[in-house]
Amino acid sequence: MKCDPWPKGKKLVHLDLKGAPPRVEYLRRLIELFSQLGVDGLLVEYEDAFPYEGELKLLQATVQPAYSQEEVLSMQEFARSKGMEVIPLVQTFGHMEFVLKHRPMWHLRETSHCVGTLNPHREEGVKLVMEMVRQVVELHPGLDTLHIGADEVYMLGEGEESKLWLTSPGHTVEQLFLSHVTKVAKAIKEVWPHMTIIMWDDMMRGMSQDTLKASGLVGLVQPMLWDYTPNLDVDKTVSLLQKYCSAGMADVWAASSFKGSTSVYTCVTCTQRHVDNHLQWLKVAASLSPGVNLKGIAITGWQRYDHLSVLCELMPVALPSLAACLQTLLHGQFSAEAHSKVTEVLGISAVEVEAMERTSAADSLFPGRRLAELIVELNSLLNSEDIRFFESNMFVRGWFSPYHRQRRTVTPLITMQIHSQAATYLAMLQQKVESVREEMVHLYPESTAQEWIEEHVSPVVAPLQRITEDIGACVKEMVP
Repeated sequence: MKCDPWPKGKKLVHLDLKGAPPRVEYLRRLIELFSQLGVDGLLVEYEDAFPYEGELKLLQATVQPAYSQEEVLSMQEFARSKGMEVIPLVQTFGHMEFVLKHRPMWHLRETSHCVGTLNPHREEGVKLVMEMVRQVVELHPGLDTLHIGADEVYMLGEGEESKLWLTSPGHTVEQLFLSHVTKVAKAIKEVWPHMTIIMWDDMMRGMSQDTLKASGLVGLVQPMLWDYTPNLDVDKTVSLLQKYCSAGMADVWAASSFKGSTSVYTCVTCTQRHVDNHLQWLKVAASLSPGVNLKGIAITGWQRYDHLSVLCELMPVALPSLAACLQTLLHGQFSAEAHSKVTEVLGISAVEVEAMERTSAADSLFPGRRLAELIVELNSLLNSEDIRFFESNMFVRGWFSPYHRQRRTVTPLITMQIHSQAATYLAMLQQKVESVREEMVHLYPESTAQEWIEEHVSPVVAPLQRITEDIGACVKEMVP
C-alpha cells in the first residue's frame, strides 16, 4: 500500500551512546552519511558518555572514556555544518540507572531494588536532574530543544514515601508522575524560557484527557509517542495522538526504530522488520486530523534496552536498515525507487545486511561496511547447528557424555575425532573473532570490542573449549 510521503516535519536519527559510543572519527563519518540520507537532526542520548563535571563527575563512564567537552562541541559543529540540529536527551525520572547505580545516589531511588526510577519526593532529586540538564544545555550553545525522557518509570508509587503520599484522598500514581515531570519542565522553562521540551509519552497513555488537561503540562511539553513494532496498531496510535491534541498538547512527535528493538541481544539487524514499522507510521500520519501538529519523527537506534543490559546491534550492521527506513518515509512506501536509492547511496547489492555481497572496495559510501560484513560472517558461524549444538551431536552424547568424563572411561579413537572437530571449529572462530576485533577497535573503544566478544562469542566457545580440555585429560589416562 502506498501512502503519502512523510508530512512536513523533522526527521531525527537517535544516537544512543550508553553503549558502544563510536570513536569521534567514525561519528563524523556517520553524520556525513546521515546528511546524504536526508536527516534533519540528531537526538543524542549521552548518559555516561557525557563529560559531566564537579559532583556529577562520578556519572562519567569508567569502562570506556566519556567524550571530552571539545569532542561534544566538535560533533555539534560538524552536524550543523551538514544542516542538522542536535537535540540532547537527558533522563529526568525513569531510566536513571547510570545515575542511581552509584552508591552516593542510592538514597534517591524510588525503591532500593529498582535502579532506574528516581524518588519524586526528594527535592535533592530535582536538584540533581536540573544540574544534569544545566551541564548538558551549557555544552550545547544556542540549544532550543531538549528531550527530558520520562519513559518507563518502573515501580513508581512503590517506595515508602510514595505509599504514604498515596494515602491522601485524590492522590494517584498518575498525579505522582505528572507532578514530578511538571516540576522539572517548569524549572527548565524558568531558566531557559525559549526551550522546547519533548518527553516520551508512554506513562501518559492510560491517562484521561481531563487528567492531562489538569496536570499543568499543557504548554510545557511536547509528547513523543514511540512504537517500534512492525505491526503497530494504527487506529490506537492515531487515537492516542488525537487525545493528546484534545488535551491541549497539539504539538506531538512520533518515534520509530531502525535498530535495537527486536530483542535485547540481537546481533544483526533485519531491515524488513523496521521498514514495516515505518510503513505503519506512514499510515498513522495519513490518518491524523488537521488539528494534530506532527512536529517530526525520531528514528531510534537503541544500543542497549537500558544502561545495565547487553549491547544491541552495532551501527554498521544497521545502516542499510536506517537508509531503507528513511527512503520509505520519503517515498511513502519501500518502492523499487526507494530500494535503488539505498543500494546506490550505500554501494550495496541488497538492503538486508546478511544478503550483501562481499566487496574488496573501500567502504567510503558505507562507513563501517567491513565490520558489518565480518559480524554477519561470524554470527552465521556462531549460529550454525554444528557449532552451537556441538555437545548434543551423536558422537559427543554417545561416546563422551558426562558419565564418560566423570569416570575417565572413553574410546580414545572416537574421542580424538571429537577433539579434532572441536579444535577445528575453535580455530575457525578464533580467526573470525580476531578479524572482528581488529576492525571494531578502529570504530569503537577497545572496551566495546571486549564486551561484544564476551557477549556473543564466549558462550559458544566455552563448551568447545571444555570438551577439548576434558578429552585431553581423559585420553592421557587411557593411552600409554
